[in-house]
This record gives sequence, C-alpha cells and structure tokens, in this order.
Amino acid sequence: MSAEARPESTLPGTAAETSPDNPWPLQLLSRKLKAHIERAPAAWIEGQVIEMNRRGGNAFLTLRDIDDEISLPASVWSTVLDRQRTPLERGSRVVALVKADFWVKTGRLNMSVKDIRPVGLGDLLARIERLRQALAAEGLFAESRKRKLPLLPHRIGLITGRDSDAKKDVLRNAALRWPAVEFDVREVAVQGNTAVSQIIGALRKLDADPHVDVIVMARGGGALEDLLPFSNEDLIRAVAAATTPVVSAIGHEADRPILDDVADLRASTPTDAAKRIVPDVSEELAAVRQARDHLRRSIGRMVDRETDRLHALRSRPVLAAPDTLVDVRADEVARLRQRSHTAVNSAVVRALDQVHHLRAQVRALSPQKTLDRGYAVVQIIGEDQAGHTVVTSPEQVPEDTPLSIRVADGRFRATSAGHAEIAER
Repeated sequence: MSAEARPESTLPGTAAETSPDNPWPLQLLSRKLKAHIERAPAAWIEGQVIEMNRRGGNAFLTLRDIDDEISLPASVWSTVLDRQRTPLERGSRVVALVKADFWVKTGRLNMSVKDIRPVGLGDLLARIERLRQALAAEGLFAESRKRKLPLLPHRIGLITGRDSDAKKDVLRNAALRWPAVEFDVREVAVQGNTAVSQIIGALRKLDADPHVDVIVMARGGGALEDLLPFSNEDLIRAVAAATTPVVSAIGHEADRPILDDVADLRASTPTDAAKRIVPDVSEELAAVRQARDHLRRSIGRMVDRETDRLHALRSRPVLAAPDTLVDVRADEVARLRQRSHTAVNSAVVRALDQVHHLRAQVRALSPQKTLDRGYAVVQIIGEDQAGHTVVTSPEQVPEDTPLSIRVADGRFRATSAGHAEIAER
C-alpha cells in the first residue's frame, strides 16, 4: 500500500521516525511545514528596496540588507503601498512588518508584507543620535581613550574610495607638506551595503601592520544616506578597538558621523586631515633655522658673559698679586706662633713657681724638720727586734727598758733609768 493510500494514523508521527520503508507523503510534509512556519510571529525588518514590480493587486519586492549582501523576496498588497504618503521606489530605505508564508502547492516560502513604512531623514538622524548616546555612555568617546598622533609618521594608512577626490586631496596635500611621506592606500566602497565590511577589513589589516603609525579614513561629502556606513555600530567598535591612532576625515565641516566622536582626531575635511597628520617641511625648516640662530646667540652671550667674568676675576688684587695673601697669612702664623710660645713659657714659669711653693710646704711639714729643731723620737725596742713602739707616756718605760732614740742626725740606743716625773703639759 502506498504512503498516499495509507491512513494518516499509520504514518510516522515525526520526521525523525520516517524511513525508506515508512515515508511521509509529500503533501503531509508540506502541511506540517506550513503549520510550523505560520506559528512564527510577524517581525519588523529594515532594508532597502532594490526591485519592485506591480502586478494587478499585488506587488513583488526584493529587500536587501543595509550592511550585507543578503536579499529577501517579499509580496505586498497594492492597498498597503497605496497608503504611503510618498510612493515607494527602487532604492528606498524602509521598515516592513513581514510574516513568513508557505505555499503548499508549489512548496515556495514567501515573505508577506503586512505593513511598510519609508525611513525618512528624521528617523535616521534620531536613530544615529540614540546610538551616539548609547556608545558615549559606554565611554567609547572619552578623551582618556584617545591616542596622540605621532609628530612625524613614517607610514600612513589611508582608507578611502576608489579613485576618489578625497584620496587625491590627502595624498597631494600631504606630499606638499612633507614630500617624503609614505602611504599605504586601501581603496574600499565608502557607501552601499558592502561599505562597512570592506572598511572594517581594511582597518584591521592596517592596524595589524607595525609599520603603519596612523590610519586616516577619508571620504568626500554626500547625502546623509551616503554617510551612514560611518555611523555603523560595528565600524565604531572596530575603530575603538584599534591600537593605531585613527583620524576621521568624512565629508565636510557640517557632516558629523559617529566616527568623528570615536576617532582619535577629527578633521573637518580630507584636506584638513593631510595638514594635521604631517608637519609642513618649510615651517619645520624655518623653526630649525630659528632655533639654530637662537642657540648661536645664546652661546655667544654666554661666552661674552663668562669672558667678562674672567677679566673681572683676573683684575682682582688677590689674583693680580697672589703672594700678598700668602705673606699676610705667613705674618699671621708668625704672630700666632709667638703668642703660643709666650703663653707656653708663662704657663711653665707659673707651674715651676707652684712646684717650688708646694715643695717648701711639704718640707715644712716634714718630720725631719721637726727633728732638726731638736726634737727626738723615742721608741721601745721590741724583743724580736722586729718592730719598735713609740713612747708617748713615761709609764710605758719602766727602769732598764731598752730604747731607740731618733734625732736629726741619726739614731742611738739608751736604757731608761726609772720613772720620770710627768711634766705638766
């Protein structure tokens, strides 16, 4: 029995359960796909109308992504298009409410447009401003993140349109200011749906090159839609992540894409960028000459000043007759020596006088002097002859006591005769 003839209750319940022996009929798969797709909710999308054909009450559109090579066919009722104040045409930027629709008979997936609205300049500006505020809140525009450009870059990376006036302006004006400047030029699309991916690719290649000291993104003026790639969030974040300083030179002074805020330097025009990334060789040479003249004058003044100072020093008496200072010091040394000699002699004389005086005092107090005046020292001679006892009282010397008497000229012995009367003291 074929799959079409079998009742549906005997067929596999899910696609995973089908097999060569037990397949689904095609119409069952189509119905299941339609049911699955119709459960998907409608979604608002943004794109650009690149094709539009009206056929009776229907219109067939082809919408393309703003930043990538992705397109999607869609159908819309003419009544939906007729509600627009401004007729849609090829190239219009729109937002559309689309819902997937699967046609069972043909097996075709179709995007049905339920509503469509053109994106005006006001909407684009409001969207750009919201993105600008969000990125600023993240700190991507902070001055602390901005890198300083080198004084004289050895090689400059230039991202610009193919054979564009902006490229010519940057190359010509930079060469006029500094003829030896080197460029690494990357020509990319600067508008359209491929512009963002090409610019980011060129930026990353230049940023990875260690010989590139600064990167310039240059484009001439244009309408707001033409400059939209330079307000793309992916591009802004790529510039913020770059390690090489980036200069924004987009459009004219009035143009203000978000790239201007994240770049390390904003130039009002491509010509202004050329003037700000390299110095003017004539101005630098003039500055060198001026510095050299200033240095020469400064050195001349310093030499003259030091020469005058040397003359003044040589004219001083101390240098004109240097022996005068030596003579003065020699006389002063002689006087000091004489004073020292006199002071030492005086001190010695005073000390000698003091010594003589002290000697006289000592002699006057000597026991020998007492003996010289007729006095004697009487001592009792001990039995062992080892020591003598000085007699201070008559009672110490009974009769026949051996005595030793010391007088001024010597010593002699005597024997006591008896008790003497104690004289009144």
